[in-house]
Amino acid sequence: MPTSHVGHVFRLRGSIVDVECTGPLPGIHHQLIVDPEDKNVVCEVQQHLGGNIVRSVAITSTQGLSRGMAVQTSGAPISIPISPHLLGRMLDALGQPLDGKEPVEHKERWPIHRPPPSLMDQQAKEEVFQTGIKAIDLLVPLQRGGKAGLFGGAGVGKTVLITELIKNTVALHEGISLFCGIGERSREGEELYREMQQAGVLDRTVLIFGQMGESPGARMRVGYSALTIAEYFRDTGSEDVLLLIDNIFRFVQAGSEVSGLLGRLPSRVGYQPTLASELAEVQERITSSRNGSITSVQAVYVPADDFTDPAAAHTFGHLSASIVLSRHMASQGLYPAIDPLSSNSKLLLPGVVGQHHYRVAQAVRQTLAEYGELKDIIAMLGLEELSERDRQVVNRARRLERFLTQPFFSTEQFTGMEGRRVSVEDTIEGCDAILADDYADYPESSLYMLGSIGEATPPKPEEGAGSYE
Repeated sequence: MPTSHVGHVFRLRGSIVDVECTGPLPGIHHQLIVDPEDKNVVCEVQQHLGGNIVRSVAITSTQGLSRGMAVQTSGAPISIPISPHLLGRMLDALGQPLDGKEPVEHKERWPIHRPPPSLMDQQAKEEVFQTGIKAIDLLVPLQRGGKAGLFGGAGVGKTVLITELIKNTVALHEGISLFCGIGERSREGEELYREMQQAGVLDRTVLIFGQMGESPGARMRVGYSALTIAEYFRDTGSEDVLLLIDNIFRFVQAGSEVSGLLGRLPSRVGYQPTLASELAEVQERITSSRNGSITSVQAVYVPADDFTDPAAAHTFGHLSASIVLSRHMASQGLYPAIDPLSSNSKLLLPGVVGQHHYRVAQAVRQTLAEYGELKDIIAMLGLEELSERDRQVVNRARRLERFLTQPFFSTEQFTGMEGRRVSVEDTIEGCDAILADDYADYPESSLYMLGSIGEATPPKPEEGAGSYE
């Protein structure tokens, strides 16, 4: 990419590089390259300070930089290589390889800052995107071309669920999966790459990382790079792309770090004052067009499990489905630990999923809600003090909780259980049968970690109804 001299480094402060220009000022979001002969530090212009000085944020490490170093500009925003050869590769925020292979073969580069499709070009169909995961397909159906949030604190299973979604997308839809790791640990990135290889889905997957140890500029911009790749496959390849972002909270966190370094006054709870607009800039690009679709599942870390935190609250407004992971369910071993009462989807309507699906989903929710209300009574007085109807509700609810668990392909090596992919029809049939008390005599353990209801082990003659092992 041709460059031209623009000035020299005037001031350094962490990841912030102030440049004194000797010619025309580079535009906002334009790329700067510091000392291109040696360091090749890439920066992005953020502010014009006056007096021919521009303030930029470094995307790569600033180690070794010093005042007076030459600065050049490409005269354009940061761009990344675009090509079908991206499939099967692991890249950084600038599109450079992280997998030890040669740079990506490409004939063109696209800027990472791109406008979303016009309203006339967008197509928002109320079409369900099946995942093969029982609890999601039944209670929180995802929208093709929509945005789903995966909310939960640390250690409740967000990354495992995202890994499973990648495998199921390739198997069920033959689409392209794009994993964007924002602030990921390098260990997790390496493990995910190896798992995709072993599962045989790497040739339909692109992995792009802004790792935890990188500068906040890289973590802030890796999401834009991932979106640019997703838009390329959607618009030129007419593909259905599943974009998985882990973790959108760390995108907000990186923006907060950069905002503080730029000298902006913090807003509520210490977040940047531009939180809403920065988040919207990313979310508005995730949409369907006439050519294809981008369906997004975004993990959202919830600080201290506080859903009123501004990062979580602002993200909620952009989503068509919210999948909430429960620490209480995870502690009981009910995986995936999806909270059926806190999770919701705009597509769970009779006109979209069908009357039967809607009726069963609502009955499951009602049964689990009634069970939740009865737990305090059971804890204080015991199950024997409940009425016959309430005992029946408890019996159904506990079996539903266990039936909605599912062994994952991505955890086979840890659990020793073969993964299951379940159709929505089989899930509805199983829940309908439990609600009709067809499995009231089955022990709860026989419904735990299986696929369709037909896999349940019949009770032994000595086992009675209401067994609570």
